[in-house]
Amino acid sequence: MEKKRKKFFRFFWIFLIGSVVGFLYENILVLIQKGHFELRQGLMYGPFIPVYGIGAIIYEIVVPKIKSPLKIFLYTMFFGGVVEYVCSYLQEVIFGTISWNYEWVKINFNGRTSILHAFYWGMAGLIFNEIIHPWFNKVLNKDLTKSLVTITTIFAIFLSFDILISWTAVMRQRERILNIPPRTRIDSFLDEYYPDEKINQIYTNKVVTINRNV
Repeated sequence: MEKKRKKFFRFFWIFLIGSVVGFLYENILVLIQKGHFELRQGLMYGPFIPVYGIGAIIYEIVVPKIKSPLKIFLYTMFFGGVVEYVCSYLQEVIFGTISWNYEWVKINFNGRTSILHAFYWGMAGLIFNEIIHPWFNKVLNKDLTKSLVTITTIFAIFLSFDILISWTAVMRQRERILNIPPRTRIDSFLDEYYPDEKINQIYTNKVVTINRNV
């Protein structure tokens, strides 16, 4: 039981840290590219972009088992590209929006990922193996103290709420785009406290792809 708890704690913090690192990377990159700050955020509250957290967990599962740097690069290049593609596809199918489009890259896959961005995932895999994974081992392999359990529980509750409210708010926005009136008190609550203006301020790079006239 203790071993399973430690494994959960490890994966939770890897996901959390990966999401924060992804947030920092995206916002710094946009600042460099555009010369001004433009928010890139994956959840309604907090500096998190979950696709990077998912990528970090996959790195943690795959990378430590591989010894060759070339294989690490190729495997993480492949898996990173797959994660990016799948997340983009699910976002469009479920929410009717996309948050990135790589059609400007010569070799891309439906604009959801590209060889260039898969290359970035591969490079990140090498950095993970050389720097981040050893640091994870040093920090996360310690015994579970009462303080660590309390802090993790608080973050887990907050993150669960954040994911839930982000999901329901964006799903309700999809319904508003399709001219579906509120049917429950929850719908009315979301319309009042999470209107389009607020959601669009959070997800500044989101593009609607569903037919508004449906």
